[in-house]
Amino acid sequence: MLDQGAPPQQRSRTAPASPGPGARLMRRKPVEHLVAEGGQGEGGSLRRSLGLWQLTMISIGATLGTGIFVVLGEAVPKAGPAVTLSFVIAGLTALFSALSYAELAGTIPVAGSSYSYAYATMGELVAWICGWCLVLEYGVSVAAVAVGWGEYLNELLDGTIGVTIPDALSAPPGDGGIFNLPALIVVLLAMAFLLGGARESARANTVMVAVKIAALVLFCAIGVQGFRSGNYEHFMPLGMAGVSAAGATLFFSYIGFDAASTAGEEAKNAQRDLPRAIMLSLVIVTALYVLVAAVAVGAKPWQRFGDSEAALAQIMRDVTGQSFWGTLLAFCAVIAIASVVLTVLYGQTRILFAMSRDGLVPKVFSRVHPKTGTPRVNTVIVSLFCGVLAAAIPLGQLADATSIGTLFAFGLVNIAVVVLRRTRPEMPRTFRVPLSPVLPALGLALCVWMMGSLSAVTWVVFGVWMAVGLVFYFLYGHRRSRLAAPAPSEK
Repeated sequence: MLDQGAPPQQRSRTAPASPGPGARLMRRKPVEHLVAEGGQGEGGSLRRSLGLWQLTMISIGATLGTGIFVVLGEAVPKAGPAVTLSFVIAGLTALFSALSYAELAGTIPVAGSSYSYAYATMGELVAWICGWCLVLEYGVSVAAVAVGWGEYLNELLDGTIGVTIPDALSAPPGDGGIFNLPALIVVLLAMAFLLGGARESARANTVMVAVKIAALVLFCAIGVQGFRSGNYEHFMPLGMAGVSAAGATLFFSYIGFDAASTAGEEAKNAQRDLPRAIMLSLVIVTALYVLVAAVAVGAKPWQRFGDSEAALAQIMRDVTGQSFWGTLLAFCAVIAIASVVLTVLYGQTRILFAMSRDGLVPKVFSRVHPKTGTPRVNTVIVSLFCGVLAAAIPLGQLADATSIGTLFAFGLVNIAVVVLRRTRPEMPRTFRVPLSPVLPALGLALCVWMMGSLSAVTWVVFGVWMAVGLVFYFLYGHRRSRLAAPAPSEK
């Protein structure tokens, strides 16, 4: 207690100073606090039930899908046969960021992914910006993936029963439709799985991942029979600018390798398994992407890739002259893309769970159901939002918006790993980025470069998104943050 009889100068020296506005924006959450409250939510706790295999399948499930089955058809016209190089560039960008993710996931094994890493290293405002970018990355990519699912569903229906869903009900406004019903349906199906629990969702995802890998291997085996070396004669017809533009679009294909990091509070041995799952999934996915792209361009002239979003199914039908193989691939793609919706939706709910626990978004997102050990209300709200978004917005706009949000978040992760090395060098790390800070700096530079390759419209959308996020933070999160609450001795 202050001595009321002390001189004014002495009272001012002994009274605790109120932190200024700048200090409040930069307040950091100690790593120990992040780890200690892992799994704890409103009314219950998340269950630790996932091992290395399930975590790896979550990352592959979240990554391997629309990027190769659908977005490839949009990227090839930008780069020509050099789209294979675009995949490599996008993969290298993802690799540098994956190294940083692996170190931080092993050091801070919590559900918030890069949001939590930023909170522990760069302060609350940067953490909020990162979290808001993750909402764009995960939430919008669920919608984008769901749009691609509808394309392959129509291919499957056409090849089996000879009918398709009318454009009015299978395409969003601006793409010749009124409402994309299939996109909404697949999101609601994923929601139903997630409400059953993390372990059950992981089992379903593992089966779907096996199907999608088998489908891509089958495509390569059949597609290579139609390979024509002449399709590679003009390897880079649109120059390096085209390769860069395609790489920025294809970066969407790598979104999801970090999904394992969102499962940090449901992993049995998070510090050991999270780094392994992240790196293993990225290696498998990159190898498949480059192989499939090389076969696809060899089997079909690059000028003809813009006519369909279900390009791989068409290639198999053209090479064999039979509809059966294209229909089979469409069936596998329907399952494969559904697994992406499932795992990415899972990641989005866990990120909002972490942000809610910190007080930056409403408490309803951290409420855990005592029987299933899942954030049920969170899952329903996010699913309905993503489903409506998928039904109303075209794929291309969604993919580019997702890419810019992801690249921004990845850039922050590369910074965070260097900051934590300097501020907390004594912390145990189960994985360390080699040649730090050189490789994190390269990862950051590549993220910035690829962001610069995106269109002006995408930047405008990103700017509006960030402005909305900052308004929400200063009106709600800044004042309700748990770090804003005074310590008991100050009350």
